[in-house]
Amino acid sequence: MVNTLKYSFIIPVFNRPEEVKELLESFVKLEFKEEYEIVIIEDGSLKTCKDIVSDFKENLNISYYFKENSGPGDSRNFGMQKARGNYFIILDSDCILPSHYLKTVDVFLSKGFHHCFGGADSANIDFTSLQKAINYTMTSFYTTGGIRGSEKSIQKFEPRSFNMGISKEVFLKTKGFSKIHPGEDPDLSQRILKENYNTVFIPNAYVYHKRRISWKTFYQQVYKFGLVRPILNNWHPNAAKITFWFPTLFMFFVITSLFFGILFNILFLLPLVAYSCLVLFDSSIKNKSILIGILSVIALFIQFIGYGSAFLKSTIYISILKRDPKKQFPNLFFK
Repeated sequence: MVNTLKYSFIIPVFNRPEEVKELLESFVKLEFKEEYEIVIIEDGSLKTCKDIVSDFKENLNISYYFKENSGPGDSRNFGMQKARGNYFIILDSDCILPSHYLKTVDVFLSKGFHHCFGGADSANIDFTSLQKAINYTMTSFYTTGGIRGSEKSIQKFEPRSFNMGISKEVFLKTKGFSKIHPGEDPDLSQRILKENYNTVFIPNAYVYHKRRISWKTFYQQVYKFGLVRPILNNWHPNAAKITFWFPTLFMFFVITSLFFGILFNILFLLPLVAYSCLVLFDSSIKNKSILIGILSVIALFIQFIGYGSAFLKSTIYISILKRDPKKQFPNLFFK
């Protein structure tokens, strides 16, 4: 049990100074008044945030480091090595904190200490329709089962590095993040569990995850997620779940529905249409916008087909053909 918590926020950034400005502005508005520090790690950026960080130093306790590009995982490790706190909160640079965030985390951990926690990502009111639609498909129960944070507080939750906390003890024990990206956060979560530490989801400790993204970059992102998961399953067999196959099964469901619906009977399309309408209505109601509902359906197909096709490809190479992940998919690893 840790009696005194001193928080260090660890934030890697790569060529996105305006994101850092918005994030630091949200720090200024935090309700938490006790001491904490912010560690910014510039990961070899050509367009740095050094000047922006300097503008906030009078109001915030910030440390700024510039290093050669080695990926977000290694940059987080670098930041944790430099940090002075005993509890590290890891954020992505495209996040914005609600004013209650740190107070919520502190109250939760003070009542029952956990060496690792995760929180949800949410969409702020000023996000674009595309950002809100993608946020919906990444977090909704009807699309991902809520694995990115719609659950209540649960044990053995796999925190994601856009909103994740670990104790210094855990960092020293696990050595932090690995060189894989994406996938470095669930990998670390599994190694934390193997060291007999608990992970927990903290309700209401959400961040606004801005995701400056387009349809193209969204597809590229989920495609990489699909490639990574079989590698993680190979590293951590106990963490493998049948649900990881759902996007691939959905992809085949779409193909067969279209095939039989067009060639034989249009009624074969009804299940696909019904599911799409469910997502459309749910997203439209939650976001109070039919446009966002329509965009959510488009995002759904991009997400499932991108992830599902990549998951199948990676499963064949990694699980069946037993290829070396680093040789087969070198773009997923930093040296």
